[in-house]
Amino acid sequence: MTFFSFIIPVYNRPDELSELLESICNLQGTDFEVIVVEDGSTNLSEDICLKFRHQLSIQYIFQTNLGPGLARNKGAQSAAGDWLIFLDSDTILPTNYLSNLKKELETCDFDCFGGPDKAHQSFNAVQKAIGYSMTNILTTGGIRGGDEKMDKFYPRSYNLGVKKTVFLQLGGFSEMRFGEDLDFSMRLLENGYKTRLLKDVFLFHKRRNNFVSFFKQVFNSGIARINLGIRHPQTIKLVHWFPAFFVVGHFFIAVLSILYPILLILLSLAPIILFFDSLLYNKSLKISFLTVVASFVQIFGYGLGFLKAFILRKILKKREFHSFKKNFYK
Repeated sequence: MTFFSFIIPVYNRPDELSELLESICNLQGTDFEVIVVEDGSTNLSEDICLKFRHQLSIQYIFQTNLGPGLARNKGAQSAAGDWLIFLDSDTILPTNYLSNLKKELETCDFDCFGGPDKAHQSFNAVQKAIGYSMTNILTTGGIRGGDEKMDKFYPRSYNLGVKKTVFLQLGGFSEMRFGEDLDFSMRLLENGYKTRLLKDVFLFHKRRNNFVSFFKQVFNSGIARINLGIRHPQTIKLVHWFPAFFVVGHFFIAVLSILYPILLILLSLAPIILFFDSLLYNKSLKISFLTVVASFVQIFGYGLGFLKAFILRKILKKREFHSFKKNFYK
């Protein structure tokens, strides 16, 4: 029988962790364990884990703040599972998550898998809008785990499973604070291992609760894309440049519209398309308006981070970096 180890790094999110653990309790079967790694939090989750000790085989590990990748490595050191399943603490598993995974593992022609994420009906309007912007092909190009067509599939750590033997052979996640999951997936593929998108092994992902924290996240994602491109030179594709082109193009159109106001029509096209596409999907005017905001925050945040990193790292030859070190979680 295959045994699974759910590994969950957490940083100051005990309430969301509680929701995730509650959803894991509703999974069928007992062939799994849960390992929670507290990454230097000040708002601890130990009491939350203790609450579930009679329902789950659960370990709680505390470490000083080293980042999510190294927290996952810490959990993996204590894992007994044949498969390590890494989850973000702000996710919720549907009841059929594990049963769907077991069906896929009957063929097991892959070494690492990733699954899509969706917005749960209980999420607030901002979370649903952000969820749309992070998963829709109009804003991400279909490269975030819902589709494999535009690039090789790189599983992401909010919903990533890997054979323990493969994980140990690769040395786990790197010390990168952002993009460490893509770095892992890239190293995995470079070493000849296989990845697979399992569309039925999805989960619900809360992401951020406000647009300020969302901007910081995607800004660092843009920076990470350049950092990853330097570590793995063959991985940057044209699609990764689209947000940067979007930012630069909108800037020039906005400037030219001072002389030629008719160009303002061009600036209205993207918001209109995003609004009505979201309306068809979410069936909510409020979420559709927020979707426009979330999508522009995402595209501009990522694009600006990408451009900053391109200038600093590719042109000025600076070292690897990320932004908002002191106030990322504020």
